[in-house]
Amino acid sequence: MSTDCIFCEIVRGELPSFKVYEDERTLAFLDIRPVNIGHTLVIPKAHSHNIFDIAPEDWTAVAGTARKVAIAIEKAVGCDGINLAMNNREHAGQVVFHPHVHLIPRFKGDGIKLMPQRAYHEGEAEPIAQKIRAAL
Repeated sequence: MSTDCIFCEIVRGELPSFKVYEDERTLAFLDIRPVNIGHTLVIPKAHSHNIFDIAPEDWTAVAGTARKVAIAIEKAVGCDGINLAMNNREHAGQVVFHPHVHLIPRFKGDGIKLMPQRAYHEGEAEPIAQKIRAAL
């Protein structure tokens, strides 16, 4: 764990949180600035920075906890859907540099917009797909 990470402080019990779930690898707690009621964060207990350096076993645990908690949120708040979101690195909007998945309950007519989308330009998609495949 990191000594200067707010989420590590929550894991250690040094800062308060509204915990909704905990197991040996993960913790889920309400976001203190929710998009909608029930907005929950799922984190690994082990410190890392983001999707790029999280241990595979911690990522697997976070994914399992996110699914379990999403089902509970739907039952608890009666939402019409749930967005899963994760910001990785500063330019993608990451503010706390400890991996965390947002579970955001969605309600019909809540006015929240998704990210804008665009179409690929002619001939643009295949070269990008090739580059990604090559990086794998």
